[in-house]
Amino acid sequence: MADNTPTGPVELGANMDYKEHEKTYSMFLSMTKYVSLFCVALLIAMAFGFFTAAGFFSATILFILICALGAFLLR
Repeated sequence: MADNTPTGPVELGANMDYKEHEKTYSMFLSMTKYVSLFCVALLIAMAFGFFTAAGFFSATILFILICALGAFLLR
């Protein structure tokens, strides 16, 4: 059988789709941004609910408010 593996330098290998790469990286950064916001909002709401007399429903409202404000500021 013929050996069709490239023998030249790595730089001359397959053509890269840089537009798709940049789109994927941008999507990854956006997802990281919003997941971080979700985690921070959840931790703040849990601390508010557990360490104050506010309770579960107040912590849930705080979580929703932090997520909404953060999403508005991060866009």
